[in-house]
Amino acid sequence: MTEELKGNDHPADTNGDGKVTDEEHAMFVEAKRKELDDQDAMRDAQRKMTWFALGGLLLYPGAVVIASLVGLDEAMKTLGSMAPTYFVAVAGIVAAFFGTQNFGKK
Repeated sequence: MTEELKGNDHPADTNGDGKVTDEEHAMFVEAKRKELDDQDAMRDAQRKMTWFALGGLLLYPGAVVIASLVGLDEAMKTLGSMAPTYFVAVAGIVAAFFGTQNFGKK
C-alpha cells in the first residue's frame, strides 16, 4: 500500500521520503489507537475521582454527627475545624473536572 504524497507530508511518513508504507501506516494507526485509549482512561479516572470526592462531601457531615453521637467530642471538634478546608479542596477538584469537561467540548 505504498502511497505517494503530494504537497504536505503525512504524519505517518516517519522517514520523510514522501511515501507511506504499510509498516508506517500500521505504526501510525496503532499510535492513534493508543492515544485514544489513553485519553479514555484519563477521562474515566477523572470521573471516578470526582464521584469519590462528591461521596466524601456527603459522608463528611455524617462522620461529624456520628462522632458527636458516640461521644467523641474531641474528634467532633477536629472534624468540624477541618471542614472548611476540606470542602473548599473537594469543591476545587469537582470544579476542575467540570471545567476541563466543558473546555474540552469547545
